[in-house]
Amino acid sequence: MLKQLRILVFSAGFGHGHFRAAEAVIEGLHMKEPYAEIMHLDFGDLLSKRFNTMAKNVYIEMIKHTPKLWGKLYYKTAKLHPESMIQRFLKQLGRSDFLKYIQAFAPDLIVCTHPTVSSILAQLKLEQILQIPVTTVITDYTVHSHWFHPGVDCYMVACEEVKVSLVSWGIKESCILVTGIPVSPKFEVDMDREVIVAKLGLNPKIPTFLVMGSYGDSKSAKRICKKLADSPIPVQSIIVCGKNNKLYHSLGAVIEQSLNPMVRLGYVHNVEELMSVSHLILTKAGGLTVSEALTKHLPLVIFKPIPGQEEENAHFVQRIGAGYVAGTEEEVVSLLSHFLSNPQEVEKMREKAAIALPGHSTERVVEKMLKLTMKSTKEQKVG
Repeated sequence: MLKQLRILVFSAGFGHGHFRAAEAVIEGLHMKEPYAEIMHLDFGDLLSKRFNTMAKNVYIEMIKHTPKLWGKLYYKTAKLHPESMIQRFLKQLGRSDFLKYIQAFAPDLIVCTHPTVSSILAQLKLEQILQIPVTTVITDYTVHSHWFHPGVDCYMVACEEVKVSLVSWGIKESCILVTGIPVSPKFEVDMDREVIVAKLGLNPKIPTFLVMGSYGDSKSAKRICKKLADSPIPVQSIIVCGKNNKLYHSLGAVIEQSLNPMVRLGYVHNVEELMSVSHLILTKAGGLTVSEALTKHLPLVIFKPIPGQEEENAHFVQRIGAGYVAGTEEEVVSLLSHFLSNPQEVEKMREKAAIALPGHSTERVVEKMLKLTMKSTKEQKVG
């Protein structure tokens, strides 16, 4: 394209997955259009600071302390009609500020990875106030009614089931593309396992389990790590504590007394490397984490998924045969022991993971977005 592309990407600070999906799309766009000017915004920054802070705090507190209540709220609102009072309220949030910002930046394309901003912009399109193409990336393996908006030009979705749900809500099939959830292109790169294993100081001949301990309860994660440390069947563990300093420090004694190799890490930027050397991952079921693991053909054991979209993501993984869901510590330990005794089952799950997603999701998302932009540009010239 002769003209420098301007693309506006909206994500949200409600859960890290929306942000990571947006960043993956931006990486992919830069690979295809290196000179494009891309602006990435948390849509909450355009809302009232007080409202945004309160909404984020309520969400975080519910997820942490009352997940069942969050689940009830999620499922109760999952089939709300787009013209319901709640949906109408959400469509009006900060719309004048959004419009001012969009008009000032003058993008050729808008990308949304969060349903609220998608609904605001879709409504502006339906009212013909906004003429720019709006694309929405759904970041889970299920779809809540809050994602449904007829004004969206194109939906990028994780799997066929999400497409079927959108069609049942009245979205045209031609406006939906099954791409998989976009993950950073670095997850698509084949890596030299031996080099990474050596860098981590691990044994290339022993099964490696990746434990994402940054999620959930520290005491529970520590007890699971202790079981892996004491396993009579050789296994080595990579434990990612993230920003959970309490867990990081509590594992010191466990590692010192461990019968098996253990690598303890804090916040990391090389999850793709860790997944490349692992045989199994123990994690929560965020849409992006699940997609990254499946892209790496890595079987999952999902521990206590939060009711709502996480629970639905976990069901998807189990349904395709790429992993199992465990509701208790005892179930986790039992599953891990079973897989150590039956490595052929892990291999079967790896094969299922490999065929679950078509791969190169970000590439497909970006290609569709650029085609949509070109089409819109041509129509404007004709008009």
